[in-house]
Amino acid sequence: MGDGPAGALLAELPGADALDDPGAGRGPSWLDGWLADGAARVVAWRRRLHRYPELSRAEHRTTAFLTDVLTDLGLRPRALPTGTGLVCDIGPGGGRTVALRADIDALPLSENTGLPYSSTVDGVAHACGHDAHTAVLLGVAAALAQAPALPGRVRLVFQPAEEVMPGGALDVLASGVLEGVDRIFGLHCDPRLPVGQVGTRVGPITSAADLLEVRFNSPGGHTSRPHLTGDLVHAMGTVITGLPTLLSRRIDPRTGTVLTWGAVHAGEAPNAIPQDGALTGTLRTADRDTWANLDPLVHELVDALLAPLGVGFDLKHRRGVPPVVNDPESTELFRAGISGGVGESALAGTPQSSGGEDFGWYLEHIPGSFARLGVHSGSGRVRDLHQPTFALDERALLVGVRVMVRTALLALER
Repeated sequence: MGDGPAGALLAELPGADALDDPGAGRGPSWLDGWLADGAARVVAWRRRLHRYPELSRAEHRTTAFLTDVLTDLGLRPRALPTGTGLVCDIGPGGGRTVALRADIDALPLSENTGLPYSSTVDGVAHACGHDAHTAVLLGVAAALAQAPALPGRVRLVFQPAEEVMPGGALDVLASGVLEGVDRIFGLHCDPRLPVGQVGTRVGPITSAADLLEVRFNSPGGHTSRPHLTGDLVHAMGTVITGLPTLLSRRIDPRTGTVLTWGAVHAGEAPNAIPQDGALTGTLRTADRDTWANLDPLVHELVDALLAPLGVGFDLKHRRGVPPVVNDPESTELFRAGISGGVGESALAGTPQSSGGEDFGWYLEHIPGSFARLGVHSGSGRVRDLHQPTFALDERALLVGVRVMVRTALLALER
């Protein structure tokens, strides 16, 4: 694959080579020089990835493409033991090592953007911007490969399976990729920020996210005689409304703990009380300590709600990802990389999100920071993440390359 398919794709889409670079002229000279000639390649890489999305832990074609591009750049990528995703080092050892991470998987939904490079895979789309994250990191690799010298080693982590819990970050950690790494940085597209701005935050920037599944069982019976059996649907309704309410009275509201049900399944006949049913949903919290104690509390409350109703249950509480908690010093370096790479006007704050992100696993082991890359064009409505219509302004790719390169250089020198 290599640059061939990406170059052919670029030729099909005139205008990509004229993309504005919001940080042009800010240096270093080798970065300016590469982006002046290579910006269109970053766009082409992103469009190639966008056309051929792959689901978590099935990113084989994506991994092969990344391997070819990095090898063509004169680098030596190595695949992760899980079979998808890879790692690539640039620069000498012996000093500091800074890791930069991008996630490479897509979502199980159909794209509805009308773009000429829309997904060609039925039911799979890059609706969260991971194609952009990956293209940015490829651009960083290409730029750093042109640097006359680096003050240390930059480790590029192309991580699979961010979209599934508990996340591919655990596979990366298990393979020893972060051993010897001093800091790690990551970016995520944010359609609520305009292109040219990058949002940072000290402390928690995302929330913990768990999956709940409650399976109910009852003898079942006729709807005319609910008093002779366990009314399973009524019991499910009690848990649907009662569990979020009880959690709000047992947990400090300042933790931002939220339970939301996403799926309910039970019965078929209107005159029959079913014997089984299931609820699934997500339980999120902004507080690390609260997250650690949710499992026994949820079991206690579900048991209390169902005890008088004669309905049994089996609760699976699948812990997902911890909050991403940004280290102050790493965030300071990120901000310096943003202002140095794009300008002071690029600095923006960002609120803590209730969404989950497995980058948090990395920050349980080493310091680092996670920031939000503005991708909104400034006109038209915001097209949010995880929607079939999500689209981004590709000028953000060059902002991402500049910010990540400058931040890595600063972190190596710190």
